[in-house]
Amino acid sequence: FSCEWTKAYFRFREPFSDLAYALEAEKGGTRAILMAVQAHIIKYLLFVRNTEYTHLERLRRISRQEQGEALAAALADTLWAAGGGGRAVTCLVTAAVHLMPSGDYKADNFTERIQLFEFSEKAAAQEFILDHINCFKGEGSHGVILFLYSLLFSRTLER
Repeated sequence: FSCEWTKAYFRFREPFSDLAYALEAEKGGTRAILMAVQAHIIKYLLFVRNTEYTHLERLRRISRQEQGEALAAALADTLWAAGGGGRAVTCLVTAAVHLMPSGDYKADNFTERIQLFEFSEKAAAQEFILDHINCFKGEGSHGVILFLYSLLFSRTLER
């Protein structure tokens, strides 16, 4: 992955601002993934989340906690769809090495530390992602790459 990809994570604008619902996206390859997730965030905030606010206020009046909940819902929704509605796989980075480099594979000190977590219920996947939301939205987390791997494993390499 390029430097741009390794630095990319899910970063929201300031809470309780006019753009509190918006992800920050740099130019380049990661922007497409961020914008796809952004669409699911807006869908969640407008049509799923229970709140007394009007439509426009639903997007602006969200806290940091609500941003995390919206991101978790958007990621789980996307992974569930990629898995055909019967499974979702979430990838997280651990300290332990799970893959030893061999052949043409060049170690990047990231991919070989990924651990897979598989879910057969969308709600369980969403709760797990929310519990580990900083793995996707923390600076230096490689959150966009983790989500991309999660998409690939949810969809399966065969499909």
